[in-house]
Amino acid sequence: MRTVTMLGTAMMLAACGGAPEQPAATSANAQGQAPVPPTPPSPPAAAAKASKTTIKNDSYSFDYTYPAKAAAIAPLARWLDGQREEMKVELDKDTAEFRAEAKAGDFPFRAYESTVAWKVVTDTPRLLSLSAETWAYTGGAHGSPGYDAVVWDKAAGERLKPTDLFTSTDAIQTAIGTAFCAEIDKQREERRGEPVVRADDSFNACPKVDEATLILGSTDRQMIDRVGLLVGPYVAGPYAEGVFEVTLPVTPALLSAVKPAYRDLFRAR
Repeated sequence: MRTVTMLGTAMMLAACGGAPEQPAATSANAQGQAPVPPTPPSPPAAAAKASKTTIKNDSYSFDYTYPAKAAAIAPLARWLDGQREEMKVELDKDTAEFRAEAKAGDFPFRAYESTVAWKVVTDTPRLLSLSAETWAYTGGAHGSPGYDAVVWDKAAGERLKPTDLFTSTDAIQTAIGTAFCAEIDKQREERRGEPVVRADDSFNACPKVDEATLILGSTDRQMIDRVGLLVGPYVAGPYAEGVFEVTLPVTPALLSAVKPAYRDLFRAR
């Protein structure tokens, strides 16, 4: 039926002054062969989706998540998946040991809790900066919050710690240590209702930059122009004071502490 229609169309065009050029498929029809259908376009690649794993059993509850932008980078996603699996194996081992201890010591077993929630800090043309809020409870009086951070270098295809982009943690300390300490003191004073009296104990001393988790941020998602310092319990104050989060601009002094290979990815403010 298709052949008759095409031939009829050709005769009509010939009567108007010219026959159409015959495509290869039509020539094949004339020879009694089936037409060659056009190749359908390739379907678009499926967009990466955020990853969420939740496990709850008699021994522990475990939640591990990371965002779609991390899932879209295969090597980074494999590393995150590997971290998740390592944590699960450790939970299985540790809770089994704790359950045996509880039975032998005739005290109640308390289920563990573990949470890791990765999120995007910033996504610049070269760097994907991620931070994680963590929570761990291992049967004691209370759980413990914490932090983690990682940077993916898209050009190099390499996973880095934020501090790897700097010449040393000592250089970071020299560049922003005073401003970091001043902001910690400000937050401690607000929580305590009185000025901080400097002392050697950890609750009143000036914390070091390497006691915090460093994260890289950006105000325009083009250049790294600010950094965050995330401080867990007991580093700058008692457990009841919670965690401390400090954001500081990239200063010329901090810019000078960046390794030359990465310096053009930063901008001082």
